[in-house]
Amino acid sequence: MAQSIAAVSISRTFASLRHPNYRLWFIGQLFSLVGTWMQNTAQGYLIYELTGSALYLGLVSFAAGVPTWLFTLYGGVIADRIPRRNLLLITQTSAMVLAFILAALVLTGIVQPWMILILAFFLGTVNAFEAPVRISFVRELVADREDMPNAIALNATLFNAAATLGPAVGGLTYAAVGPGLCFILNGISFSAVLTALALMRIAVLPAPTQRVSAVLQLKEGFAYVRSQPAILYLMIGSAFLSICGFSLFALMPAWAKDVLGGDATTNGLLNSARGLGSMVGALLIATLSYLKRRGRMWALGSYAMPLFTLLFALMRELPLSLLMLFGFGLNLMMIANINNALIQMEVPDELRGRVMSIYTLVFQGGFPIGSLLAGAAAAQIGEPTTIAISAVLLLGFALFTSRYRPEIGRME
Repeated sequence: MAQSIAAVSISRTFASLRHPNYRLWFIGQLFSLVGTWMQNTAQGYLIYELTGSALYLGLVSFAAGVPTWLFTLYGGVIADRIPRRNLLLITQTSAMVLAFILAALVLTGIVQPWMILILAFFLGTVNAFEAPVRISFVRELVADREDMPNAIALNATLFNAAATLGPAVGGLTYAAVGPGLCFILNGISFSAVLTALALMRIAVLPAPTQRVSAVLQLKEGFAYVRSQPAILYLMIGSAFLSICGFSLFALMPAWAKDVLGGDATTNGLLNSARGLGSMVGALLIATLSYLKRRGRMWALGSYAMPLFTLLFALMRELPLSLLMLFGFGLNLMMIANINNALIQMEVPDELRGRVMSIYTLVFQGGFPIGSLLAGAAAAQIGEPTTIAISAVLLLGFALFTSRYRPEIGRME
């Protein structure tokens, strides 16, 4: 009986993998995202070594995030106009080229902080076009709409499995041979997802019978979001979560070196602990994706995450810091994943690209703003106080939601 229950649980957790195209995507993305997290970890520690400035950590994240505000909405329009697989082939190839350019700058010894900022901007531009396409692409990979929440949760699991392994490997590689190899391995890793995309058998969707302007298409997307109060509030909540939650990742290199007295390996461990917590949170959501309790889990996570954030701000020992980041990542992913699933389950397919581009804008667009604010604040009042203030703001948001938007906690 116990084995039967376990088998059913595993079957539900990984239900989306029964779809061949999604299986290819999952495997290809796993390799690619590990490389991406290796690069992210190495890049942050490299610029901190070059400048010794927490403000610069915020600037790198800001440079990477500015294109989100400039191009994401148009990326959503494109995602509703032309085949999404073709767009992903273009964006993944572009990201590969940028990784190899950064590797060449490092290995030749000519890399400077301003070069990293420019490359971060270019990579952010690629990501701005890619994100709404990638998010809405899930619908084409999973034939059964009932498996969509599971697929979204598994995507988050995949992302955070890479966020667990990539920083640890990146930190060890950086400490052993320097950042150049991290960037080379990231470039190579894109070949996995490019191969997966090439092997997929995707049905060709009919072209729109009427082609209206991009501005009119965007207006349709915004009109839909405004007409759905729950979706609108979830969008606002995503922005707040990004500004006060995800932006704290930008401070990890400074925390590793200045607060804990560690090195590149310590930085990798901190990022991996957060990633491991997020992976467990995403797996939990995948397992429970068929239960109608998403609002309750969202509410639980919104209270637990500020608690772990505040406790992390008080820690000065590595083991306890890793434990708090694990809890932070678990609850952060619960909130972010449920936000995504609740929105996607309501959006009609013909508006999916545009609505998810708005979601991407407010979610990912909050990160550069929060990172810049966090970096500037840390430079003035220190990293611990900055993170403690973020915890208080996150708790305030949870209390506001319980008081004025209780319907969110009742959503299924």
